[in-house]
Amino acid sequence: MNKPLLLTDFLDRAVHLYGEKKAIIDQNEKVYTYNEVNDRVNQLSHGLHHLGVQKQDRVAYLAPNTVEMYEGFYGVFQVGAVMVSLNTRLSPNEYLFILNHSESKVLFVDHALVDRIEPIIDQLETVKTIIVHGATETKGHFNAYESWLANESKETFERVPLIEDDIATLLYTSGTTGNPKGVMLTHRNNYLHALSTMHHLRVSDQDTLIHILPMFHVNGWGSPFYYTANGATQIMQKDNDPAGILRKVEQYGATVMHMAPVVLSGLIDEFPKTKPVIEQNVRIVIAGSAPPQAFIKKVEEEIGWEFIQVYGMTETAPLSLTSYISSEDDDLSGDEYYQMKAKAGYEMIGTSVRVVDENGKDVKNNGEEVGEVVVYGPGVMKGYWKNEEETSRTIIDGWLYTGDVGTIDERNRVAIVDRKKDIIISGGENIASIEVEGIYHEHPAVKEVAIVAVPHEKWGESPHACIVLREGMHATEEELIAFARERISHFKCPKGVTFLEELPKNASGKILKVQLRELV
Repeated sequence: MNKPLLLTDFLDRAVHLYGEKKAIIDQNEKVYTYNEVNDRVNQLSHGLHHLGVQKQDRVAYLAPNTVEMYEGFYGVFQVGAVMVSLNTRLSPNEYLFILNHSESKVLFVDHALVDRIEPIIDQLETVKTIIVHGATETKGHFNAYESWLANESKETFERVPLIEDDIATLLYTSGTTGNPKGVMLTHRNNYLHALSTMHHLRVSDQDTLIHILPMFHVNGWGSPFYYTANGATQIMQKDNDPAGILRKVEQYGATVMHMAPVVLSGLIDEFPKTKPVIEQNVRIVIAGSAPPQAFIKKVEEEIGWEFIQVYGMTETAPLSLTSYISSEDDDLSGDEYYQMKAKAGYEMIGTSVRVVDENGKDVKNNGEEVGEVVVYGPGVMKGYWKNEEETSRTIIDGWLYTGDVGTIDERNRVAIVDRKKDIIISGGENIASIEVEGIYHEHPAVKEVAIVAVPHEKWGESPHACIVLREGMHATEEELIAFARERISHFKCPKGVTFLEELPKNASGKILKVQLRELV
């Protein structure tokens, strides 16, 4: 007999083994046990059923990290529906596109984000009901969540039969151009990804997680699966306030956090000011651009936390690679150790990752020859929602072409060099913007940096640095150019510097290099 792999299994296990354990600590520090969470999830499922939500209908969520957002994952799955998680930093028109394109039937929205929905209500084509988290009363189009939930039964909901290849989540990518694409991930995609990830990140029932990455984000929404399955305590964090996060690490004995590099940078700056007393071991899971070695060294040697770099994307559920130092790397020390930690790393169990040239042939394992990173495994998406053309362009013979350029070394460790579209070709030489950016992260005055290509009469194009300085610090263009020339080959160094108060970013926090190229 083949038991289908369904995400509802994870909360079932937590309730069975850890029913009276602290499950969720919300932003207001209210504590919910796994039994209490399960009661609320059943109420949510009954409520959705009474609203007419049926198998594979889409239910959208626009919310930061809250207990209500967490409940949605399991309450939606029990009725066999698909959860559509919306980025909280989009514009009303972007929400209009996603809600109509996904044909979402019900929308849950946090009370602080209602103003993003109000301008588009009359243009919503399929959303019939809007329910507001944190609302004290029902007004007009908006129903108050708690009062709506209170009318529903806590009795076990009779689940709609599903197969593991049914869609569980529909997450829209926030591209830098054009409309976002809806990534279809099945129960099987998410389930097998969770099993692999919880192994590699060493998740256990001893863990206390702070949800820092938004749960609508690719590396954020995976965590309610593998931490729930292990009965971990989960703390909700709505914002990226460094002092507040450090207080929670100290107060609740947090052992693991997933975050973007910019958030970790803020924690590093805040740590000597707050001076928290943290006695437990803490793991920091970072996804994004390759971090500078000095950054990792500061985390591990000065703060004493374990740094884990991971690699993935929405289309792969998300994680495929991890930089955790294995037994095969025991001979590494000093700079070699941090060089290895800065790489995207090696394949997680069940996933195959290759680096291929333009003809689809594997590049040499020498850490120098570059190619596109391609992924094959159970986490690879079912496809893009209502976009077969883009699906066939992205998935070829089962391999997902990521658009990331990388190398692979003799130890089979992958390093991400750049996005394919961001490689700078100067005088026939390929320059990885990530490498140059890593150099500037070592400069004490540099807070943020992005390297982009600008036209050059002689070389065709050349690197240009867009830099945000730390508050109260100073650096000149000449000084910063010289700083790079002392550390890397001169042809890779910027020929000019533009100082900015902030770098333009999209809704997921990715730097918009298209805008920077236009600017400079």
